[in-house]
Formats: sequence, C-alpha cells, structure tokens
Amino acid sequence: MRASEFVTEGRGKMHHYYDQASAGVHRTRDIGGYDRIYHANRLGMAMACADGKSTKPLNVDSSSWVEKYNTVHPYTKEEENMLQAAMKTIPTDHYHEVSDHRSLEPDDTNKVSPHKAFKGYKRK
Repeated sequence: MRASEFVTEGRGKMHHYYDQASAGVHRTRDIGGYDRIYHANRLGMAMACADGKSTKPLNVDSSSWVEKYNTVHPYTKEEENMLQAAMKTIPTDHYHEVSDHRSLEPDDTNKVSPHKAFKGYKRK
C-alpha cells in the first residue's frame, strides 16, 4: 500500500454530487485567514442588513470596536489588580479602553418613573 492511498492531507475536492445538488456555494474567510469565525459572524450580520435586491456595498461597519480582541470587564479595584497581575504573567496584547472604574448610568437613561404614585406609595 502506498502512502498516497491513505494520507489525505491537502485541499480536497467537492464531490460532484454536491455540485449537482447545490444552487450555489461560496467559500469565504477573512483576508489572511486569521479568524474565520469572527469573519463569518460579521459577514452574517452584513447579510442580515442587505435587502437582497442590490449588490451595492452596505453602510455598516466592517468590524466592531472590539474586532478580534476579547474583552475583560473588572468591576472592582481588586478585579482590576487581578487582571493586571495576570497580564503581567501571560503575554497579552491589550488596550485599556475605559479608565474610569465607576459604574454610572448613561446620560440618556430615564431616572424618573413614568407611572403615577398609587396606594400611598410616593414617587421618588
């Protein structure tokens, strides 16, 4: 038996049955092939924004602000210190996006109840 008979490395070919049964197939990946899952997610979100009638580019961001990074959200100073210690131990490419560690409501959040007080409960 020759090695070429059982070694299956390399790019395979689509079986002609699949070709006959398909209405169309596109192989996609991000340029460079670094993160296929992230690319598939962004491509799917862009397809959801398309109307299906035009092939013009869409007015959507090609990537999120996070892009190919994970995010870590420490809530306390202790958790911030834990993260800093871990990143000094494990080589990490990181950016400190938010420096103010207070949790505040966004300015556009409604802070007053739209309902009237009832049964003796006073509206704050």
